[in-house]
Amino acid sequence: MNAPRAEVCARIARYPTVALVLQGGGALGGYQCGVYEELHEAGIRPGWIAGISIGAINAAIIAGNPVGQRVERLRAFWEMISEPAGSALSWPALAVRTTVAALPPHPELLAWANALSALGALLQGQRGFFEARTLPPFLFDDGSDAATSFYDVAPLRRTLEAFVDFDRINRDRSVRLTVGATAVGSGNFRYFDSAREPIRIEHILASGALPPAFPAVEIDGEAYWDGGIVSNTPLEYVLDCRASADTLALQVDLWSSQGPRPRSMMDVLERMKDIRFSSRTRHGTRTVELAQQLRSALKELIARLPDRKLPPHLSKALAPYLDDRVFNVVHLIYQSGAHERQHKDYAFGRIPLQHHWDAGRRDMALTLDHPEFFDLPDRDVGVATHDVHRLVSPDSPS
Repeated sequence: MNAPRAEVCARIARYPTVALVLQGGGALGGYQCGVYEELHEAGIRPGWIAGISIGAINAAIIAGNPVGQRVERLRAFWEMISEPAGSALSWPALAVRTTVAALPPHPELLAWANALSALGALLQGQRGFFEARTLPPFLFDDGSDAATSFYDVAPLRRTLEAFVDFDRINRDRSVRLTVGATAVGSGNFRYFDSAREPIRIEHILASGALPPAFPAVEIDGEAYWDGGIVSNTPLEYVLDCRASADTLALQVDLWSSQGPRPRSMMDVLERMKDIRFSSRTRHGTRTVELAQQLRSALKELIARLPDRKLPPHLSKALAPYLDDRVFNVVHLIYQSGAHERQHKDYAFGRIPLQHHWDAGRRDMALTLDHPEFFDLPDRDVGVATHDVHRLVSPDSPS
């Protein structure tokens, strides 16, 4: 291990809780795998993996495999789902990859390859993930999966059974898994947490059941959809659950709040997605900052009281704000390539996969080159946020 990585590991060891927080974003989830691979090679082992949607799937593969096999299993899973579901597009997909690999990199060429990948996903689905239904849902009104979704996710169930050891997740106390989903009937958001209940394959399927593409998943008599409908990141849950412990959250975002003004309608659609799905992360970070500011103000207020004590009823009510825990949120935010369009989250081909994976490794490596990012925050402030891209654009918020 080189010196900067060893220094980072030493600083991370000071945190009782180290969480890897994975956002939803479909095909962009390959970026999270690149981030994790770089963490793995640096010897960093988060004890808590939390995810939504594709982040829940990646989180389950990480938590549901031995440490030494996690990267290998992530790679095998993503290489599988990056192929078309049917045989009709297999040869064209191979021809596109071969052609693009033989030519000098060019944004328009990559945009063309990505568009073909997205079209293949729409028409056929992805191998080991989802398949297009034979008949359109508009022909049914019986409340069945065939009536309420365009794709069948039975292949994903079989793939998760092969790639995730749920017994390991539920017995291994050294790794905690949390995934989020949205109750269809009530609209309420719910987290399923291995520290509180056994995690089953249905919890992972539910977290990624994005309508109208995928059907709802029933858990204990209640139907659930993708957690991203309400919140695309479990950051707030992670920070709330361990309120008394110093926490390092490695927040991997697949959508950037920053972007140029659109020049076309396709740009508009892409920008809308970026803003919509990145907003919850900013909200969560801001909520934590406000809570920590309140804690600091309360400490100062109590220090000015005559006997430096609160009445018992107020002491109990304000107890969650009176400890000195700190939060450090290190952001890894995917920056879209010039060749990517609004369909980037369902362009599941091998070419975009490699682009996303490489970007994740690169951003994590750059972040690890800054050991100061991993220092415990000042306890008088209580919270710190870092983003390596902010060093390039200092005025850009996370």
